[in-house]
Amino acid sequence: MGWDYALVHLYYNIPPALLLTACYYPLCTKIDIYKILFLVVIAVVSTTPWDSYLIRHRVWTYPPNAIVGPTLFRIPAEEIFFFIIQTYNTSLFYLLASKPTFHPIYLRGEKLLHDGRRLRLWRWVGATLLAVAILLGVGLIAGNGKGLYLGLILVWAGPFILMLWVLSYQLLINLPASNTLIPILAPTLYLWIVDTIALRRGTWVIESGTKLGWHLWDGLDVEEAFFFLVTNSLIVLGLVAFDTALAILYTFPNLFPTLQQLPSPVQLVRALLVSPSEYQDERIIGLQEALKRLRKKSRSFYLASGCFQGRLRIDLILLYSFCRVADDLVDNASSGSEARHWIVKLIEYLDICYARPTEKSKSRHAFVQSTFPTKAQSALLLLPTSYLPPTPLYDLVTGFETDLNFSTPGRFPIADEPTLQVYGSRVAGTVAELCLELAFYHNRGRTTERQRREIVQAGGRMGIALQYINIARDIAVDAKNGRVYLPVSWLESVELQPTEILKDPSSSAVEVLRQRLLDRAIDIYKGSKGAIELLPSDSRGPMRVAVESYVEIGRVLREPGYKLKAGRATVPKRRRLRVAWTALRRG
Repeated sequence: MGWDYALVHLYYNIPPALLLTACYYPLCTKIDIYKILFLVVIAVVSTTPWDSYLIRHRVWTYPPNAIVGPTLFRIPAEEIFFFIIQTYNTSLFYLLASKPTFHPIYLRGEKLLHDGRRLRLWRWVGATLLAVAILLGVGLIAGNGKGLYLGLILVWAGPFILMLWVLSYQLLINLPASNTLIPILAPTLYLWIVDTIALRRGTWVIESGTKLGWHLWDGLDVEEAFFFLVTNSLIVLGLVAFDTALAILYTFPNLFPTLQQLPSPVQLVRALLVSPSEYQDERIIGLQEALKRLRKKSRSFYLASGCFQGRLRIDLILLYSFCRVADDLVDNASSGSEARHWIVKLIEYLDICYARPTEKSKSRHAFVQSTFPTKAQSALLLLPTSYLPPTPLYDLVTGFETDLNFSTPGRFPIADEPTLQVYGSRVAGTVAELCLELAFYHNRGRTTERQRREIVQAGGRMGIALQYINIARDIAVDAKNGRVYLPVSWLESVELQPTEILKDPSSSAVEVLRQRLLDRAIDIYKGSKGAIELLPSDSRGPMRVAVESYVEIGRVLREPGYKLKAGRATVPKRRRLRVAWTALRRG
């Protein structure tokens, strides 16, 4: 009896597990726990027979004075724990690295001819190389000599890797290296160091007759190095396959109309077996365009979007995309008449979506394609109007008319604070209400109808607060476009005219009004934020991140000597991450 192997865990495997757990805990979701447990079970079940065979045939051995004693099929308890702790650590590393990733945009249907053909080619090239590696392993085992250990690794792991490659090749090829190679290589390098220490101390021993005798470095046999590379590859490929299945389940409700919160293994396999010819390429492209808009236009909400899950995350991105496109159609119009044209067409679009009596005969798809610019079409076609209430969307479009009033020279439509509040309600409060409606739709909990109405109303007020922050941030930018959203009555109270703001948006008097507006925003925020805690648990933390990330802009603006970038105050990336982290830690 000895403690050497147990001490390897105590000194080298458990500390990283604790560190990774502490880092990922605020981000952890039920589906993440499901993934890890799923992988751990598969790792233990698939590795135990193979490991037992190696021990019984003395490919590797454990000195009696290095292990505590209990075994399972001759495998020491410490070795069983190694299966678990390695899977756990590598899984957490992968989850941390891939948390912001929006997996649906990496799918490719058969109609995307260039990508589809290229991916199919790589699929079979990879499958062929893996098949050759398995056959090489069979040959090494048949030789029953110094290549035995390497051959056993190839024959054991090869079929698993081949299966995972064939099922999830699209994401494996398309995902960034930060999601695939780094989660494989970083834990592998660490375990190479741990293995070197253990081999030098004699904690476990590879018998000389079963190995090639080559070393990656002094003390580390190439077979051991290859073993840890392969096992970490298996873990990451398993997680990518899991994410591939989830991406298919989430992205194509036409294929999977109903979905459990934790999909069964059968449903995951069904998703992986769906032919790419059944993927909706238009939906994939639309999601790519929507995410690009979100990343470009709102860093705060882009950061927050990574905290949402499943179909809710998809629908929130699509909602933002619609709002952005609709706003740009009006804002970027070359004339007031063109802007009014787009407002009319957006209302007509909503009439068709919600089947107003005069529009029932019109097709949404045909109308969008014949009326709107190509780059705007996906945002309108993918908006999930079937479970969004119409009133906030109509109010949103109505809010654009206020912006349009600025096109009349010398006209400043925000006369007083009530007018500003109405404007904020229409262009931002409505969006907040729609976000909450989506949260309730996708997370149907025990919230009563009365609580739901109260939460949505509080969300509308929160939207007004965020719009005030947006206005306070963009005073200079809006002035360049001939707009002043500060109430005219406020300007008059400090003896200013809107035209003076246009000429000098950074004067001390303007700064006083900026702070006044921020005070109003923070007051509304404080009065509304309690409603977040009444949301369904899966939406609560991410929604808090969305709100706090934007409110942080207001906090920056209230700091003396804040810095501007392109005329706007920005929140440094590290600070944004810290805010998100803090918001999630609150449960």
